[in-house]
Order: sequence, then C-alpha cells, then structure tokens
Amino acid sequence: MERKHLSSIANHVLRTTAQELGTSVEHLVEEFEAGWNPEVGDYSRKLMEFCSSKALISLCQNIEERLNNGSYSRFTYDMMLAWENPSDALLEKPQAENEDSKISVNLPPDLDDIPLFYSDLMPLLVNDGPSVGEDAFVWLGSLVPLVADIVNGRFTFETLTAPTGNRLFFPAYDKFLKEIDNCMKHLQKQATPKGVELADDEYILHVEGTATTQRVVRHIEGTSWPGRLTLTNHALFFEASGVLTYDDALKIDLSRDIEHGVKPAATGPWGAPLFDKAIIYESPEFQEGVLLEFPEMTSSTRRDHWLALTKEVLLMHKFLSKFKAESPIQAWEMHARTILSIIRLHAAREMLRICPPDPTKFLIFALYDELPKGDYVLEQLAESLNKVNIAQPCSAHSILRKMNFSEPTISEIEEKGVNEKRETIAGSKNDDKTSLETAINQTRKEEREVVNAKEAIEGLKDEGISENALILMELLKPLKSGFVWFWKTLSWERPGTTLVVIAIVTVIVYKEWVGKAISAGLLVLVAKMIQARQEKLKDKQKEITVCTAFEPTASTRENIVSAQYMYMTICQIIHQANVAILKLHSVLVSRAPKHANVMMVGITGLAILFAVTPLKYLIISAVFHWMIMRSKLGKYMKNNQNERRVKEWWDSIPPTRVRIVDQCL
Repeated sequence: MERKHLSSIANHVLRTTAQELGTSVEHLVEEFEAGWNPEVGDYSRKLMEFCSSKALISLCQNIEERLNNGSYSRFTYDMMLAWENPSDALLEKPQAENEDSKISVNLPPDLDDIPLFYSDLMPLLVNDGPSVGEDAFVWLGSLVPLVADIVNGRFTFETLTAPTGNRLFFPAYDKFLKEIDNCMKHLQKQATPKGVELADDEYILHVEGTATTQRVVRHIEGTSWPGRLTLTNHALFFEASGVLTYDDALKIDLSRDIEHGVKPAATGPWGAPLFDKAIIYESPEFQEGVLLEFPEMTSSTRRDHWLALTKEVLLMHKFLSKFKAESPIQAWEMHARTILSIIRLHAAREMLRICPPDPTKFLIFALYDELPKGDYVLEQLAESLNKVNIAQPCSAHSILRKMNFSEPTISEIEEKGVNEKRETIAGSKNDDKTSLETAINQTRKEEREVVNAKEAIEGLKDEGISENALILMELLKPLKSGFVWFWKTLSWERPGTTLVVIAIVTVIVYKEWVGKAISAGLLVLVAKMIQARQEKLKDKQKEITVCTAFEPTASTRENIVSAQYMYMTICQIIHQANVAILKLHSVLVSRAPKHANVMMVGITGLAILFAVTPLKYLIISAVFHWMIMRSKLGKYMKNNQNERRVKEWWDSIPPTRVRIVDQCL
C-alpha cells in the first residue's frame, strides 16, 4: 500500500525493508509510530531513518554476499535517495533540476587533453538519473562505516564528487563499493613479512616493492637497498631483497608510546637532496633514522601516500594512548575504523588513477592532525568510543569480520552477544553524534577560512628574490613617511618637534608611565583600524599593485651589474657578521687576554652602574646624550680620536680560527 505523503523512492525503500525483514509495511509503520515523538517533527524522514537502520542490521549480517551480487549497493543507494527526498514535496524540485540542468564536470587542468574513454574518472562522469548529496552520504556512513565514516565522511564525499558537481551518482557509488571489496580481498592475499609473526589483531594494510609493484629503496649512509615494504596496523616492515628471496624483516614499531615520528625527506647521489620522494622515520631506537625512498618518474604521489598511511597508524596509537581507551573493545573498534579508512583510500586511488586524491581526505587522524581545531574533533571521537557496541552487526569490527578480513580477538564480544539488536527509537537524538558533528562542522568552516587565506598567498610562493624584494619594499612604503619624520626629529631638522619629543620621553620615563604610553599607542592603533573600517578601505584597496618593470634608462648589462653588486654586498655583510661573532668569542674565552681584561673591567663598571642607579635616570641620560650628540653642539663636541681608539682596539682583537671539514666527527 502506497503512502501518499511519501515520495516514490521512499515508498520503494519502505516496501523493500518490509520484504527484507519478513514483515508487512503496516506493521513496520505501526512499530515506528509506537515510539514516534511528534515534537521532533519531520515524520517522513524519521520513518526512513527507522526503516533503514532496521534493514541495515539485516544487510550487515551477510554483507559480503550482498556486495558481490550488488543488492547492498542498490538498496543503500535507494536509502540515501529516500532520506534526501522522503516526501513528494521535497522530491519535485530536485527532479526538475535534474531534468533541466546538467552537472558541470570539473576536470583538473592537466586532464583537459586526455580522451574521456582513457580516463579512470569515467564512473564519476554521469549527469543523468538521480543523485545524492553530502548529507545523505554522511548519514549512511553514521549507520554503517563501510563507504564512509561519520568523522571524515564529508571530506571523502567532496573528494569523490569533485568532478561531478558534488553529487554522487549510482555508477560511481557502486564502483566505489566494489573497489573496497576488491581491496579487502587483495590485502588478505599478501604474504607475511619474513621472520615475523603478526599479532592476533595485526593485519596487512599496504605492500610495495614486490615483483608486481613499484620499487622501494632503503638508504643507509652511502648504500641503497631495494626491498619489500609492508604496513600493518601496528608496524612497518622492510625486507631487503636477497639473491633468491628476502632477508629477515626490519620492524619499525609504530604502536610504542615513545617520541617518534615520520616526515618527508629528499635523497640523491652523494647525499645531495635532489629527489623529494622519500620518508624518514625518526625515533630513539634508530640513531640515524630509517630513510625509505619511493622512486617514480615525475611526482611524489607514492611518497605522499605512504607518508599519510604511516602517519595514520602512528597517530591512531598516539590517540589511543592519549585518551586511554578503557577497554580492548574500544581500542579494537578504533583499529577497525582506521583499517576501513585506509581501505577506502586504496579503493579511491583505484578509481582515480589519472588524478590520485589527497590521501588525508579519506583518513581520520592524518586529516585532523592538519586541520584547525582538529584536536577538538578527536576529543569528541574519544567520548563517542565510550558507548561503542562492537557486537552490533553494523560496527566497523563486525563488517571486517563478516568480510573475512579479521577474526574476533576479544573474548568480551561473545559475552555481549552478537545477536544484540540495535536500538532504534523513532525521533530520538544522539547527543554524542550531535556534539561530534558540531565539532566537525566548526573544523570544516575554519578549514575553508585557512584555505582562502592560503590561496591569497599562492602567487608569492614561486616568486624570485628580486620580486619578493620589490613586494617587500612596496609593503613598507607606508612606514617610509614615519621613518623620514623620525630621522628628521633625531637630526634636529625640526628643533621644535625634537624638543617636544625629548620632553615627552623624559616625563614618561621619570613618571614611570611606560605601560600607560604603550596602552595609549595600542588604543591609537585600534582607532586607526576603526577609521579604516568606516572609510571602507577594504573595498577601495582590494589589492596592492607592485610594478616589477626595470627602469627605462637602465640597460640589461646595468641590471646584471647591479644584481652582482647587491650579491657582493650581501656576502660582505655576512662576512662582517661572522668576523664580529668570532672576535667576541675570542674575547669571551680570553684568547686575547688584554682585550678580555678591558672587557671585564667595562662590564663590571656597567654592572655597578646598573646596581646603584635607578633605571629611569639611565634611560633619561641616554636620551639626552643621544639627542645632544645629534645636534650641532654635539657635532662640535665630538671627539674623533676616541672613536679611532675604539676602532683600533676592535681591529686588534684576533678572531677565533675556523676550520671547515667535509665530514662531521
């Protein structure tokens, strides 16, 4: 019997759910209405959520078979459609928009010349038929963490649907699920690293360096060792290639609670960092670190992939250690969710080989380690783990077990009862999910602000030294007038202004009003900002124009000579700074005893002066001395002989010698 207030797809899901559960539509509706709270509102959508949650429990009991015959992908996709458009009123508008408009395809710029039938993006490029949006995708992920996880589902959806206008079509969804299934089966076939016995809850997540995959090379000082690299949810294993087989594996334990980490690195001949295609693992266990290179012709995609996966496992263990999971059940559920996120990343890379996705968008910990306020999301995630039910058929652990990817490793699972049914209260609100979603939405909002800010400075990244110098000079122009005024005041070119400045500084220091003076200056700055807002300067000055044209009278040769002279000047300044530091070092260690004695006597005198004289009198004296010496009277009183003696004393200090060696001892 059709429900008139429901859309056609919602009625279809209602009938299919009743068939799946072996009951009637009327009985299903009566069960929903028995727990329905009218104050919550949105009857149609809550009915769809109730029916879908009950149907998913049945689907997850035999999820592997359902994935193979395609019934899982079709039914869950219909659930998303029905959740997004539960009633006729909501359905009309999206359908009309689908018929009258086409989704614009946004290919990356470097793919414009690639024929469509050669592209791995084909499953995503579908613009007719119904499609689902982000909210429906994340809602399904909150019920079954297979195609998405509630924590990173929105980022996963954005990446998958970027070429299709942020709408997910069934062919793409179906292929994504099939790739997930294929990746699980592929990982189950991988060989255990040589000489290693994996733990009961340890599973292989990625392997490279075999005969059918690309090379992995470990660098040890000046030697390079190709081999096989294996990642599990506990460790990294590297097996150097032997004559006929692999050597025993080197284990890099990622689960230990120590100060360790992994970061990108560059390699090259004779230690020159020419190729940015490696990662280095650093910990107290390995004094020089473990350097692993992932050679490829152009980009560093493989390196970025391995770096993200390794960081994900390492950060997962840090998360479990930091928030102290109360039971093995909670820890293993987090392991299972992390494993599923890595499998989803593998599946997405298989779908999008031409333009591989950003690895962190499919992961959990590597993602929120980079996002602003991502630590808040992880705190909410830790709180949600306290109420996890690992025996629930749609939990991450249950999905892996039903897919024959893992075996139950925790005895408490049996005690909780595998047949325990999921609680589905119509119209209820999950406070844990609400707080988690609020934290995620806040993080996404701030991430967009950060992205917009970074896009504004993208143009400055690849500029040369000359362009950056010109930009800096243009930005400092507003300070030029202030500097000119300040210099004229010090030089007594405006005697009246100079006297006023001396009086103000003397009063502020003598009365000890320095804090009040700083406060007044800050308030003046705030007033200037308010004035700029009222004058709408942000609209009048949307950008700063910098002219990089050479002077018309300067030839190319003159410009080259000018650049060479600037380079020589910079080198000279660096040389003088080095000499000054070496001279000071020589005095401090008494390499020049006579100069050291003079320095010690002078420092002792200054120490006594600072001890017996109030600081404010010293500051006032220094201001008067500076201003008098800058005046005509000071120039008349100036004793060049004293300056000459100081210069001669400085020049006579022998600097400490420097010896440059090729290798560090």
